[in-house]
Amino acid sequence: MTQWWNFSTFMALIVLVSGAIWAVDSWLLSPRRRLAGSASAVGGEEGHRHREKPAVVEYARSFFPVFLAVFVIRSFVVEPFRIPSGSMMPTLLIGDFIAVNKFSYGIRLPVTNRKILEIGEPDRGDVVVFRFPVDGETVFIKRVVGLPGDRIRYGGDKRLHVNGVEVDRGVPEVYEGTGSGSHMTGARRRLEILGEHTHGILYRNGQPTVEGEWQVPEGHYFVLGDNRDKSHDSRFWGFVPEENLIGPASIIWMNWDWGHGLDISRIGTSID
Repeated sequence: MTQWWNFSTFMALIVLVSGAIWAVDSWLLSPRRRLAGSASAVGGEEGHRHREKPAVVEYARSFFPVFLAVFVIRSFVVEPFRIPSGSMMPTLLIGDFIAVNKFSYGIRLPVTNRKILEIGEPDRGDVVVFRFPVDGETVFIKRVVGLPGDRIRYGGDKRLHVNGVEVDRGVPEVYEGTGSGSHMTGARRRLEILGEHTHGILYRNGQPTVEGEWQVPEGHYFVLGDNRDKSHDSRFWGFVPEENLIGPASIIWMNWDWGHGLDISRIGTSID
């Protein structure tokens, strides 16, 4: 069940309250103040005081356009997120700030998340941001592996099969982690090809993994983290409903790894 209170709800409330204060003052209170000021002392100091706007109205008038612009851009164009864990290493590192395209998979109403315009659908290999199906609220980011109707198999040998075909992956190399991801140093890194996406994956030989076979139902997606042994994904909790999708991650616009500082080399990196 989706919780009704989230940041979108908060922003919508701020926009409504500030806009309402400004509108009520413009249409009702401001004319009354002008009349009261004129009646008290035309042109005098007392009349000027009667005509002054209250501080709350000045704040509402100043900030309403800003709140509205942020709300519209965040709801329909692009939304920022920060990567808090290493489940998508080596593609995304801890501390990456990413931009998510809000209209690639359709236009949705803010707060209610109801889709009002169909535009596109996820492709296999897309890195997507979505609301965790278990609580409908926590934001997750994973890679789409299975589309509606696909049959997915992930084995104890850590090989991925889609519709009976093993997914191509390159020669393994030793991975060297940085910053908060240093604990992954020594893991195996391979290049995996999913659809039109070529991306790195991580795993450790000998480390237990979740294996199984899944049939993706209509209107749902099967997702995995690129850090295959360190990701809480569809292997554990099932499929992502289409209505839970927020959008594809498009670019890294900053990296700030707490305790390790700013990594300017990550700025502007596209996400494949």
